[in-house]
Amino acid sequence: MDMSQPSVEPSPNPHRLGVHLVEGGATVAVVAPHATAVHLCLFSDDDRTETRIALRGPRNGIWHGFIRGIEAGQRYGFRASGPWAPKQGHRYNPAKLLLDPYGRGIEGRIAPMTDPGSRALLSSRDATDSAPLMPRSVVTHKPSGPWQTPHPHVRWTDTVIYETHVKGFTKTMPGVPEELRGTYAGLAHPAAIEYLTNLGVTAVELLPVHAFAPEPHLEHSGLDSYWGYSSLGFFAPHAGYATEAAQAAGAQAVQDEFCGMVDLLHQGGLEVILDVVYNHTCEGSSSDRVLSWKGLDNRVYYRSQMHAPQHYDDTTGTGNTLDFSHPMVSKMALDSLRYWATEMHIDGFRFDLAATLGRTMQGFSSDHPFLVGLITDPVLSGLKLIAEPWDVGLGGWQVGNFPQPMAEWNDRFRDYARAFWLQWGAASSGQRHHPTAPELATRIAGSSDLFGHSEPYGMRGPIASVNFITAHDGFTAHDLTSYNHKHNEANGEDNRDGTDNNRSFNHGAEGPTDDPDILHARRRSMRNMLGTLLISAGTPMLLGGDEFGRSQGGNNNAYCQDNEISWFDWDHEPWQVEMRESVAELLRLRREHRVLRPGRFYDGVDYNPVDALFRADSAWFRRDGEHEDEEWWEDPETRVVQFMRSLSDEAEADALVVINGNGHAVDVRVPEDQGAPWRLAWDSAWDSLASRTDSLVEPGATQSMEALSLRLYLTVPGG
Repeated sequence: MDMSQPSVEPSPNPHRLGVHLVEGGATVAVVAPHATAVHLCLFSDDDRTETRIALRGPRNGIWHGFIRGIEAGQRYGFRASGPWAPKQGHRYNPAKLLLDPYGRGIEGRIAPMTDPGSRALLSSRDATDSAPLMPRSVVTHKPSGPWQTPHPHVRWTDTVIYETHVKGFTKTMPGVPEELRGTYAGLAHPAAIEYLTNLGVTAVELLPVHAFAPEPHLEHSGLDSYWGYSSLGFFAPHAGYATEAAQAAGAQAVQDEFCGMVDLLHQGGLEVILDVVYNHTCEGSSSDRVLSWKGLDNRVYYRSQMHAPQHYDDTTGTGNTLDFSHPMVSKMALDSLRYWATEMHIDGFRFDLAATLGRTMQGFSSDHPFLVGLITDPVLSGLKLIAEPWDVGLGGWQVGNFPQPMAEWNDRFRDYARAFWLQWGAASSGQRHHPTAPELATRIAGSSDLFGHSEPYGMRGPIASVNFITAHDGFTAHDLTSYNHKHNEANGEDNRDGTDNNRSFNHGAEGPTDDPDILHARRRSMRNMLGTLLISAGTPMLLGGDEFGRSQGGNNNAYCQDNEISWFDWDHEPWQVEMRESVAELLRLRREHRVLRPGRFYDGVDYNPVDALFRADSAWFRRDGEHEDEEWWEDPETRVVQFMRSLSDEAEADALVVINGNGHAVDVRVPEDQGAPWRLAWDSAWDSLASRTDSLVEPGATQSMEALSLRLYLTVPGG
């Protein structure tokens, strides 16, 4: 080890954090206000030599310098000295090698906690050098493209999000070469892009691709941190999703492969949204691993209990929570977002446990400096910004409270749609209450009760509601219809993990069955839920694989299952092909008919449908075709609803959604008015599109609807 002290020159821009190549070398800057010294550690190519360079500072809490001769590919880390005072929240130890919080590349792996000497990674006053157990930050060039294609810039009203996993989506996909499966390059392969575009989605929302670390408790069990919610770096793409060739070539090749994926998806007209995890890191609790932030300045980066700084104030349930009440933490997140937006060409972000990002020391605030910075930033404010609007802390449910122009996951939509279509079975046996059709109607109409409050009213519109039935966390649509209870035994926690609030119904048998009646009922229930999702006002998010009935065997928390439980199975039975075709048809109808994707909340003005020249923008009707009334809205037995929608434009179709939530067939009278006849465009009772009919229904006619089914009627524009 070379312990010499090469001279360090002042940085020309000490506030530009990270390591950045400039003419003649690189600028270096890192935040560590409470440190007494910070060294940049440069490693030789063979990793046998470490050169330590003392940085200047702290200048406004930043240690910095200009180092001559640094080039792309240089592997490095930091060591920070300072007080060892755990009761005051300080855990400085120069024996710990620390990753750069702004590092653009990361090479190597963290030693498993089962390896000899791995306890040197823990937050203890241990003089054992942790460098042999640590990966290295890597200096990279600024991404240069090819960037042949501009951002697709899909309008919010036209957006359909497909949530998926980089690895799981193509791990077994036919048409993708073996060496590309499960990688960034695999997701960008023509076979994958063709599948997504043929389905009709407009954006892929990728589970975390920031560099992440294995969770120690999973390593002990031989499992993996498959979902990636264990951030190790907010600027580096996760190397494990690159091809073997790129990984062997190093951090620059991994970065280039990621950029190539984004460009090819853009060429296919698909936007790329990243699920980002800024609420916590992989460093665990206050006594767990020291990998970066904890060793640089534990008091700055992490929320601690007010009167006990040695303990973290954990609002994420992961052991630690980043402290967004500190300006430097907000700056780090904003800098990371700008990097992915400007240099990696990402189109949007979904913020995991976003309530944490708006927490001051007094609680959540929609005027939090981070949120204000996000929505006013000239680059970021124009992207798709989506909040998961809750965390596990006090006052953590904040649905509807994020500022414009952010959108939010709507868990009320998820819960009401599941319960309406599935809990009828449980309710019929007296087990629980089920939502009525009017309760579901509020969700179908865009959830103005949640997202309409603004000054003036309704500025965000229904597009602020990201509607979903399922997501990575929980049952798939198939498993919602096949299991009454979670089956997470493979996770090694005695089935204690994962939610019990699934609102699922197995239709008479738990898990796989050969009973044709049960299978028929399950598949209709899937179509009911997916149909509700795709005909509703708002921004739909489809969980990848739901379009063909993907199952996880009843596992509703497959975060650690990097195997066939989570990977997509592309060997489809005929019913799965028919299910995918049915979803694709719904997406085509949504794309071609503007009435199904409104950009503003409905006026809902009462009117006389018989005398109206145009149909109202929205109107609700009873089973008998009469206009809704207060008694209908409040009746707990209401299970049939008709929802009419119109743009009052002869060049555009009108739409009528009819829902029968009863367990038996009913006669439904279509509302009588002077409008055009209705054509049945989609029916969840169709087992396949081959079953569809193309007959016209006159206003005022009575139609028989099968039990538990949903229909979409459209008029023929100009007809």
